[in-house]
Amino acid sequence: MSDVHQENDHHESPIKTPKQLIAVVIAAFLVPIIVIVLLVSFVGHGTHEGAGSTQTAEAVNHRIQPVATLEIKDPNAPRVFKTGEQVYKEVCAACHATGAAGAPKHGTPGDWTARIGQGFDGLLKSVMNGKGAMPARAGTSPDDYTDYELARAVVHLADAGGAKFPEPPAPAQAAPAQAAASAPDAQAAAPAAPAAA
Repeated sequence: MSDVHQENDHHESPIKTPKQLIAVVIAAFLVPIIVIVLLVSFVGHGTHEGAGSTQTAEAVNHRIQPVATLEIKDPNAPRVFKTGEQVYKEVCAACHATGAAGAPKHGTPGDWTARIGQGFDGLLKSVMNGKGAMPARAGTSPDDYTDYELARAVVHLADAGGAKFPEPPAPAQAAPAQAAASAPDAQAAAPAAPAAA
């Protein structure tokens, strides 16, 4: 029996009094809470600014601008044609700036040598009808870009590749817009003539 008593003495609990038990229970609750509070204060240390507060007013306005805008154009106003460089940047640069899908790179004479040999008309025909991965009219509609604007883009691209193509001639302004603009003047002049007589 003394062997059993010696075994029990060997496995005694470190908590011997009720005060020690209370201290251990309180510590079991307080220690994790203190650790959590310290972690939160460590992670949250420093100043945090709201989203976008370090951006300039212009950057914020750009970020929150509407996705689409409505632009109303006067149908009688003369059309302002885009330059070849503008059309290149808006339409052609997606492929011609990088050489994607085998497109000749802008400003690389070696890519353009054979193509320039076709002449301006041959290059313009390729743009209008499509060639390789490039769709007809470079994927644009006549409402977005006129034939003249696409021709200016051809000159811009080819000249950057070593050609010396002249700028294509500008189309004449639409006669209906001019006729409509002069018609009210003629009508206003007609009533004034009888009044003067």
